[in-house]
Amino acid sequence: MAEKQAFQTDKAAITGGPYSQAIIHNGLIYTSGQGAIDPKTNEICLGTIEEETKLAMENIRIILEEAGSSLDKVLKIMVHLRDIRDYGRFNEVYKTFFEKNPPARTCIQAAKLPFGVRVEIDAIACI
Repeated sequence: MAEKQAFQTDKAAITGGPYSQAIIHNGLIYTSGQGAIDPKTNEICLGTIEEETKLAMENIRIILEEAGSSLDKVLKIMVHLRDIRDYGRFNEVYKTFFEKNPPARTCIQAAKLPFGVRVEIDAIACI
């Protein structure tokens, strides 16, 4: 059985927490939760659900592409929304990232998210 490999890129947001941006194992990549953090400055960018969703998804896209994967290879997405009433507005942005063959997805409301963000998203994809 292959060893797990921690993956990190300076091109995506880095929060400095005690975890990897992603783990690669047996041909799959598992990203850590991504939120509204500017990948260029590592600054938290609180805003509308649409703005925060776009930043979170861009960070996932960057991590996947830097690891040799892509959004087209995503199998599963897990979404945590601070307020489930944002679900429709979140989906309007989210669907622009997966226009064909969207991955399986879970979306739940979380009582509180780190840094006060409105959304946190993680992904599992093939390499």
